[in-house]
Amino acid sequence: MGLSEADAARAAALRRMRIIATSLLGVAAVVFVATLHRGGVWGYVNATAEAAMVGAIADWFAVTALFRHPLGIPIPHTALVPRKKDVFAKSLEDFVVGHFLTGDAARERYLASGASVRAGQWLSDRGHSEKLVTEVSRMLGRGVEHVREDDIRELVEGSLLPRVAAEPVSPLAGLLLEHIAADRIHQRLVDIVVGEAHTWLLDNPRTFMAIITERAPTWAPSWVNDIVSDRAHTEAVRWVRDVRDNPYHSVRVAIDELVGDLARDLQEDPITMAKAESAKEVLLGHPQTTDTVLAIWEVLRSALLRSLQDEDGQVRRRLVEESVSFGRRLVDDETLRGRVDGRVGDIIASVVSTYGRELAPVISQVIARWDGKEAAQRIELHVGRDLQFIRINGTIVGGLAGLIIHALSQLAA
Repeated sequence: MGLSEADAARAAALRRMRIIATSLLGVAAVVFVATLHRGGVWGYVNATAEAAMVGAIADWFAVTALFRHPLGIPIPHTALVPRKKDVFAKSLEDFVVGHFLTGDAARERYLASGASVRAGQWLSDRGHSEKLVTEVSRMLGRGVEHVREDDIRELVEGSLLPRVAAEPVSPLAGLLLEHIAADRIHQRLVDIVVGEAHTWLLDNPRTFMAIITERAPTWAPSWVNDIVSDRAHTEAVRWVRDVRDNPYHSVRVAIDELVGDLARDLQEDPITMAKAESAKEVLLGHPQTTDTVLAIWEVLRSALLRSLQDEDGQVRRRLVEESVSFGRRLVDDETLRGRVDGRVGDIIASVVSTYGRELAPVISQVIARWDGKEAAQRIELHVGRDLQFIRINGTIVGGLAGLIIHALSQLAA
């Protein structure tokens, strides 16, 4: 069995403790022989040495019997670890599952570790956050680079489009549009349209009047058409400005009603719902749909890669700022830290509860691959040094017991 550096150190410590325990037995034996058949005080010494030898030999037998046959003699109920390693492994597996690989134990261990505070302190250091963002950006960049166009095409054609085709789109679209109408989010688009229209009217009066003049009667004098087109431009500018500045202009209210009606019809009106589904089928069945999705993905992919690779870019700087800010809040804000600890603790508990019993058999599987001798050697390396203290204590306690017994026998005599 090849030994690692740590195992080699354990083996050396085990040898030292064996030498000490065996030396005590040897000292007891020498003292016993030297004081044999001598009276007086030496009788007490002899009795102490005799009992010390008995205790040392008994405990040596007990410790040795765990891992091998003492003196190579196949005495019953010895070499327990080599013979019972599979039983021990199963018992250890059950003990670990019952007391360690439980959701509650994992959650308590995490909460007691103060990991969130340490994580917050680590993130609060700008250098650490920059290093984290750099590593995450590098990994994300590599991941995005390795996504092939064929993979995206297969995902779109084999999973995404069929799934969208199978699901009714009108109820979902209607519900989404209902929330948009309730929050008047669509008015932001109206703001952009009327703002651009107002700017265009101010910058292009001749173009506008030319368009109006084209629709004027040919029999009308040109000066009349000029007056009419100029007036139309003025009114158009005023009307668009009113729509732009008044959030509850009649036009905006009409658009609100239109969006609300469409949201309701998409969820309740069979005709509208059928039209939406028909439009969806036409869109999904168009040969350019997949190519359009791929083109959008390529644009997003290129933009993401550029943002991740630019160390001085706004995205990387913003990520660093957010990381530092989150770290400081994690240290200072007990409420936030409590929420984070609660959620992480629940995740850890769920993972351990779900997969703990699947991980525990690794113990018995690994030990099952060892032969009996190897199992005994590995286990003895980890606990053998401490077991030698049993031999040392047996020698000392045995000697004291022998001294007390001899003293009591002398008093009784």
